[in-house]
Amino acid sequence: MREKINILGVDIDKLTLEDAEERVESFLNSNNINTIYTPNTEIVMEAKKDDDLKRILNSGSLVIPDGIGLVYASRIKKKALPERVTGFDLSIKILSIANRKGSSLFLVGGKPGIADMAVENIKKQYPNINIVGSHHGYFKGTHLGYKEHEEEIQVLNKIKEAKADIIFVGFGAPKSEKWIHENKDKLNCKIVIGNGGTVDILAGTVKRAPRIYQKLGIEWLYRLIKDPKRIKRQMVLPLFVLIVLFSKDDIVK
Repeated sequence: MREKINILGVDIDKLTLEDAEERVESFLNSNNINTIYTPNTEIVMEAKKDDDLKRILNSGSLVIPDGIGLVYASRIKKKALPERVTGFDLSIKILSIANRKGSSLFLVGGKPGIADMAVENIKKQYPNINIVGSHHGYFKGTHLGYKEHEEEIQVLNKIKEAKADIIFVGFGAPKSEKWIHENKDKLNCKIVIGNGGTVDILAGTVKRAPRIYQKLGIEWLYRLIKDPKRIKRQMVLPLFVLIVLFSKDDIVK
């Protein structure tokens, strides 16, 4: 039975990275389509004002706390999440499992050419993974407000025909989540994960924050230093802190 914590209306699985890895193993042994979402503090705040996004996240087969703010909030409210579980770290675990089991993988997302670059790097490090296809994210589809557009239908048919066990979706949040939810029954897979910039990191075009930032849980600060334009998005973080500290409502349960 899943043990979950609800933060601002979003159900987050209470687990460690090792626990999440075990869940992935069980998903690959199932005959169902399993959705994995990786919300951070920013996405939970977005879901607070977007009921559709909240509903989508809460429908996930696995929802991990990819944000140190969520972990801190749970601890402040005495409902402690055991640790932060990032989408990137879980994605690497998924690749390791897929390599061991000889599972198949499809990548979709990023600028034209990025997914292809990620494929080549994955082949070098995980030679037993059967990579059955890739496609960039710059097609007209649900994630860009073009539901059931001809371009989206072509991509969906390509993915369906590939019969991948695992699909990485890298449109960024909340685009990935909304696209996955709308199209999951057409994907013909066992696992589909919205894992943000993972495809870009695997392609080598984006570097992950140095280890010290990861350990301190401040990767957001590293990304902000690298791209100051993110400041508008990051403004929700202090607001989240204020809500956690001073709200009289039961925001974590």
